[in-house]
Amino acid sequence: MKQERMRKRVRIGAAVTAVLLLGTEILIGQFAGGWVRAYLGDVLVVPLVYAVIRVISPCKPRFGFILPTAVLLFAFAVEFMQLIDIADILGITNPLLRTLIGTSFSAADLICYAAGALPLYAVELVIRAKSRVGNFNGK
Repeated sequence: MKQERMRKRVRIGAAVTAVLLLGTEILIGQFAGGWVRAYLGDVLVVPLVYAVIRVISPCKPRFGFILPTAVLLFAFAVEFMQLIDIADILGITNPLLRTLIGTSFSAADLICYAAGALPLYAVELVIRAKSRVGNFNGK
C-alpha cells in the first residue's frame, strides 16, 4: 500500500511540475527575450519532458538515472537533427511545429539541456531514498 501512495505522490508532483513548467515555457515564448528566451527556455525543456514522462509512466526507483539520461539524450538528438535541417527535410511548414522541433543548431543549447538535466538526478536520488524508507519498490 505504501508503494502505491508513493507512486501517486510522485505522479501528482510530476503533474504539478509539468503544468508549471509548461506555463513558464509558454510565457517565455510569448513575452521574454534576450537570455531568458535563448537559454532559460532550453534549460527548462528537459525537466518539462521528464515531468510529463513521470506522469505517464513513473519509473521504479531502481531505474532512476535512466529516465533523466534518456530525456537528455532525446534533447541532444533533437538538437543534432536541427544541424541537418530536419524540419525542412520533413517539409514542416507549421510555425508552432517548427518552433517545437527547432530550426537551428546551437552548441549552447546542448549545455542548457545538460544544465536542465542536472537537478533531475538529484530528484531521482530523493525518490530512491524515499522509496527505500517507504518500501516503494516492494523489497
